[in-house]
Amino acid sequence: MKDLSPAVSDHLADNEPASLLRTSASDYLVSFVASRLPNPGQPLAEAAAYHFTKTGKMLRAKMALRAASALSVDEAAALHWAVAVEVMHNASLVHDDICDGDQFRRGRPSVYAQYGSNVALALGDWMIALSFELAAEAAQRSHTPILVKILASHMKITTLGEACEFDMQRICSWRDYLQISADKTAPLLTAPLEGVLNMGLHGGMMTSIGAYFRCLGNAYQIANDILNFMGDDGAEAIASDLGRRRPNAVTVLYHEMLDEPIKADFENWYEADCNVNLKAWQSKIIESSAMHFAAQKMLKMLRESEELAAAQPAELVNVIMPVQQMLQQICKKPATALSPHLVVSSYNAK
Repeated sequence: MKDLSPAVSDHLADNEPASLLRTSASDYLVSFVASRLPNPGQPLAEAAAYHFTKTGKMLRAKMALRAASALSVDEAAALHWAVAVEVMHNASLVHDDICDGDQFRRGRPSVYAQYGSNVALALGDWMIALSFELAAEAAQRSHTPILVKILASHMKITTLGEACEFDMQRICSWRDYLQISADKTAPLLTAPLEGVLNMGLHGGMMTSIGAYFRCLGNAYQIANDILNFMGDDGAEAIASDLGRRRPNAVTVLYHEMLDEPIKADFENWYEADCNVNLKAWQSKIIESSAMHFAAQKMLKMLRESEELAAAQPAELVNVIMPVQQMLQQICKKPATALSPHLVVSSYNAK
């Protein structure tokens, strides 16, 4: 799963709960997380401290706190819920690095690279346990027992999305790609708001928020997939998704635009899971129009997400708009690099 936090803009610093203005929201959240980590000398203490030394901007936690402020939800309960979701997200990142063999996370060696797969696996499991502990405490404080079920439900969907990635033996269809992408990205973006809405007895507002985050999450994932082929997503190698046979929007669209017999040749190579001729196929995909086609679909999803955002209750529009604006900037980066007029014409078409 891609980590959004390094790309979060300063938009999230506005309109935070009043008590958080005494210090930055990031410092407030980081201090709270640090207070719940293993004490020095305990098992996993070093690895946990290492991972959380770089927390990113804590997008999900801040979104929960903003929503709590907007809806007058108990701040202590909201804090526990916000950190519960953030810790669960971080657990998924630690586990993802094991599955993908990723050596770097947030600009430095991942826990997997620094401490090995056994420690990384154990730390991810411990973080999941901590996440549910925090969710239970939020539920107790707010008298909202459904919080634990909400967290479990969203993590189940995220895990199934990841499992579908690893279970792919052949190139997936565009429809399947969108399903996998949304399942991986959207649940832990939706969970912060769903929990706060239930604590504030506004559960009815959830009707379309899930659809909104699935649409926005897909746009973000496509942007990362394009950047993967441009060598600008933080991976160790250009088009690393192709070599690992991970679902990627560019690869899927390239496959769909091929004519026989080239399509059959590509399928046979892909399904053989052998990286002989990897560079040749990478070059063919990069030289094709697949990245431009992916960028067009991404920008269309951004427009759809804007419409879904505008349809939310006014209280939520103010909460999600910084996230919308931040992800728009991320998505426009590969589109502008490919063709500056593509972004302009796309938004003029609204």
